Amino acid sequence: MFAHYRLSGRNCIMRRPSADLSAAPGGNGLFVRVRISGRNAIVNSGSSLRSGSELASAGLVRPEQAAKIDAVAARYAIAIPPALAALIDRNDPDDPIARQFVPDSAELETTPDELDDPIGDEARSPVKGLVHRYPDRVLLMPTMSCQVYCRYCFRRDRVGRAAEAPGDEDLEAAFAYIEERPRIAEAILTGGDPLSLSDARLARIVRRLDEIPHLLNIRIHTRAPVAAPARVTEALLDALRASKPVWMVLHCNHARELSADVAAACGRLTEAGIPLLSQSVLLRGVNDDVDVLGELMRRFVALKIKPYYLHHPDRARGTARFRLPLADGRRLVDALRGRLSGLCQPTYVVDIPGGHGKAPVAEERASASADGWVLTDFKGNRHRYDGI
Repeated sequence: MFAHYRLSGRNCIMRRPSADLSAAPGGNGLFVRVRISGRNAIVNSGSSLRSGSELASAGLVRPEQAAKIDAVAARYAIAIPPALAALIDRNDPDDPIARQFVPDSAELETTPDELDDPIGDEARSPVKGLVHRYPDRVLLMPTMSCQVYCRYCFRRDRVGRAAEAPGDEDLEAAFAYIEERPRIAEAILTGGDPLSLSDARLARIVRRLDEIPHLLNIRIHTRAPVAAPARVTEALLDALRASKPVWMVLHCNHARELSADVAAACGRLTEAGIPLLSQSVLLRGVNDDVDVLGELMRRFVALKIKPYYLHHPDRARGTARFRLPLADGRRLVDALRGRLSGLCQPTYVVDIPGGHGKAPVAEERASASADGWVLTDFKGNRHRYDGI
């Protein structure tokens, strides 16, 4: 059985004439046939692409590139699930989906300013699997596995490695750490991708956190509804039920990732009472254009996803091709003002290297003067304001 996809341009949402991939059986039961300008690439829907030969068979790299891809895989994890592989336009060498997920030999090159722990997790990790950077919240990383491995990931030196994941004793130590500190009000599940865990294991973690009286809410950071929308099942929704509010932050960088299947998955989450926020990374060659970025934010809001964070790319090893100057990012974000409603505005941030947390870095629109303030409107005009 085949699901047929026809690509309709770089910045378009892909239309799917037949078959529902989100309902596809696992294993080898269904294949995705991607038709691009008269030729086909066939991807097994039951497994992710992980090697140079598999990427070449899927038409994502040339056969002669397979050995270089395998060299990248020896250092950094690779996985592209069928739902994302089907979105890639094989005829576009600058396809923004491919750029995010298809490995490149440039990843083996590092620059002097790149770090293996660019946001300083290790410096703020009192027990394995937990990061305590801010006074009132902690990151809990129960897994280092993901459905897809982003080529710009700031934890790329750790994800995809079983040895980096905490065991049961580590998790109990993390729960005890939270329980002993009443000031902690929020636990954020991240990793890796928490939704790569089994429903049963995820449910146990959610229930355990739900039992801690001083926690006000649980937050989950994930790419799964975008990378593998079929993951959002009734069993998953049951696993996420808690007496405390459970929030979900979805990672997505381009509007084309938000396909009809992803929209349906997000709908299942919101109907289950889980509020959705977004976090994106500003990436050269993917979304470093005001129209592309604006389309992404509008699409989020249309799917009941509130834009939350837009991250400046971190200095992870082998990611120089994604980074752009901070001044360029500030101009892009500033250009969204006036073009998009307040609902569509993310907070542009830099994670300060060394574990010092996020700093908002958008353009200033207010400056103090001798007799008041000068405010700048969305057109760039300056106005005097006599506020205190």
